[in-house]
Amino acid sequence: MTQTLRPAFADRPRPLLSYGIPFPDAAAHHVTDLFQASRIYILCSESLARNTDALDRLTTALGQDKVVGTRIGMKSHTMWSEVLEIVHEAKAAEADLLITLGGGSLTDAAKVIALALSNDALTPHALLTLTTTPPPDTPSPNPNIHTPTIPILSIPTSLSAGEYSPFAGATNDTSSTSAPQKHSFQSPTRGPELIILDPTLTRTTPARIWLGTGIRAIDHCVETYCAMKGMTSETDQLALHALGLLVPGLLRCKIDGEGETGLGARLDCALGSVDAMAACSRGRVQLGGSHGIGHQLGPLGVPHGETSCILLPAVCKYNAKKKANNERQDRLRGFLLRQEGVMEVVKRWYPGKDTNGGVEEADLGDVLDVIIRELGLPRTLKEVGVGRDKLDGLAENSLRDRWCRTNPVPLVEKEQVLEILEMVVE
Repeated sequence: MTQTLRPAFADRPRPLLSYGIPFPDAAAHHVTDLFQASRIYILCSESLARNTDALDRLTTALGQDKVVGTRIGMKSHTMWSEVLEIVHEAKAAEADLLITLGGGSLTDAAKVIALALSNDALTPHALLTLTTTPPPDTPSPNPNIHTPTIPILSIPTSLSAGEYSPFAGATNDTSSTSAPQKHSFQSPTRGPELIILDPTLTRTTPARIWLGTGIRAIDHCVETYCAMKGMTSETDQLALHALGLLVPGLLRCKIDGEGETGLGARLDCALGSVDAMAACSRGRVQLGGSHGIGHQLGPLGVPHGETSCILLPAVCKYNAKKKANNERQDRLRGFLLRQEGVMEVVKRWYPGKDTNGGVEEADLGDVLDVIIRELGLPRTLKEVGVGRDKLDGLAENSLRDRWCRTNPVPLVEKEQVLEILEMVVE
């Protein structure tokens, strides 16, 4: 096998992307060749550590003497309490490289940990000063934040694609006086310098997580393409190219995710998630309500990917009803219907008497919804255990998120968010 090593994005040298050889071999080579690291702290998902030999293979390839700390498992949505535990451990061990082995929450954690280490942020209060969107009753962001110096290498097993962005989200679960709230960390936060893709490793990922995070990547594309500000011909092309890999790839994964033919589909999905992140992070694209509401739905116990499964079709329908971005939605709908397997899926869910079935009745929100149905993913709040009693607080928290304010129909009133949530209650 031959390794491919290239920049993930055409316009910048980092992060680098590696694929084509097994992840332990790639990691061992680059730890020495690229990072010259000798004191490595590993963050590994609990399921990989418990159910596979992935962590053992990685540690053996790196050399046990180079591994100065290991964290097995973190809660979804990157809890501050766990982040700070690792900050203390990594500082004491004098770690010079962070490696994440597993899903998206670990990657967000590593970004925040690297930022905290460079700023000696060892307490919740100190961490709060590093956030970029603090609520009104908290201190303003620190104007003298130091850029992280400890690098990150990520080996992802999902399609959330947070590895390709400097942005991080983490949930403050340390306050005894308020409900957990997700906060944003941006510049000078840094993402991983190297991402290693291994389709064989992703077979260990539960199908619901793999497919759900794939919808998260689709969400990046859809809200980028359907944005009202900041999009360019380049972001349009990246979003469409990513969707052309992701949508057929996910449908093929559903059919043969464990077989040999599924490996090609898995790599397509992983590469599609790279272009999805390139699209939404290029320039000044303003994302929308699926991301904004989803950021606050997550802390209620809903995984990253499933927030998009529930919210993306509804937000598209809300925006279309308000006639905000109908032309772009129509163009994207047409593109999706031309992708392998999509027309058949829509016909199955929208039967009709003519050749195209009831396809003409299906708008962009409907097309996305039937793809999510076909993948067997949740589509309502009820399916993920969020009841009506949570809607009011969820709507209020969502209004503080910048992506709600930049939705094609700016979400600035609680009633607007509640209208969207009512579409997906059950």
